[in-house]
Amino acid sequence: MDPFDPFDAPPPPPGSPAGPPPDAPPAVPRWWLAVILVGIAAVAAIAFLAGRWSAPIAAAPTVPSTTTTLPPTTTTAAPTTTTTTTTTTTTTLPPTTTTEGEPVARIAAEVGPAVVQIETVTGLGSGVVYDADGYVLTAAHVVEDVTDVEVRLADGRRVAGTVVGAHEPTDIAVVQIDAGPGLQAAELALGADLRVGQLAVALGSPFGLEQTVTSGIVSAVDRLVSGIVMVQTDAAINPGNSGGPLVDGEGRVIGINDQIFSTSGSNSGVGFAVSIDLAAIVAEQLRAGEDVRLAFLGVSVGQAPSGAAGALVEEVVAGSAAEEAGIELGDVIVAVDGEPVSTSAALRVAIISRPPGERVDIEMIRDGEPLTVTAALGATE
Repeated sequence: MDPFDPFDAPPPPPGSPAGPPPDAPPAVPRWWLAVILVGIAAVAAIAFLAGRWSAPIAAAPTVPSTTTTLPPTTTTAAPTTTTTTTTTTTTTLPPTTTTEGEPVARIAAEVGPAVVQIETVTGLGSGVVYDADGYVLTAAHVVEDVTDVEVRLADGRRVAGTVVGAHEPTDIAVVQIDAGPGLQAAELALGADLRVGQLAVALGSPFGLEQTVTSGIVSAVDRLVSGIVMVQTDAAINPGNSGGPLVDGEGRVIGINDQIFSTSGSNSGVGFAVSIDLAAIVAEQLRAGEDVRLAFLGVSVGQAPSGAAGALVEEVVAGSAAEEAGIELGDVIVAVDGEPVSTSAALRVAIISRPPGERVDIEMIRDGEPLTVTAALGATE
């Protein structure tokens, strides 16, 4: 017997019967067991080699975070990229050939051609063509202290732009370009009844990344931020988005992206866009070469007594629209044109969202009794 052969069995002890017991299982031939072990070794080798060959085949660039201050400032710094390893999958998806059922994709396709990147000697921002004659809405701080800019269109062309005018208090500006025929303009959602929770899509050039699209919802409407009527959204807005459009599910512009609330300098899900109704009022006056004037009622107001909703009239400006309409000290304004006024801030929102000269119905409580007067809104100096 070969002492190293595991398949050899020792000889039976003296006196034992020759051959296996009657009920013992048949002996397995040694050559068959050898075949089994060789097969197991082959499978293990194949598995090992397959593991060595299954290394990742794709790498994805990442953009490092950047900090900024409020309101978001423009920037010309190109983002740097690093390489990280990602895992691959074996699932293959069919190519997408339609945007049906994909509202954000549809909005991007419809509005994208009207979105531009505005470059100045100090930085860059975004804008949106709102008139096919070559007029672009943007934020005033994007074109601050300059009269000439370079505008990069969605199709990649670069054209010269002239700042028609800028209004710092509302942070709205108008730029004019000559891009030839066929310039596409976005639709403005003037007078739209915005709803909290509805779709909101932001387009622009955050960090210089042109034609970037982010989506979210309208988080709040009629926010008074820095004294200006804003639409609040959780759609990502970052430096470089300033001046670009915030649009609704129908692809209509509902605001001009302007500010973010952040402790880090980048998006924290709280962004603000100047209400398009207010932006359009300012833009019209800028295009006409006029000094911008906002609607003015002519009252100073505070909190309504006893914790009630409304705006308590504490002062009436002599010769103002309020005085001419018969508003008096102690009146509590509770609605404008049927829209409830819960606070003094809500009253300002209701007034400056309208053009000067517009007539509005003011609902009040005077000495415990309801009263309605009509005022022809004045204008700020």
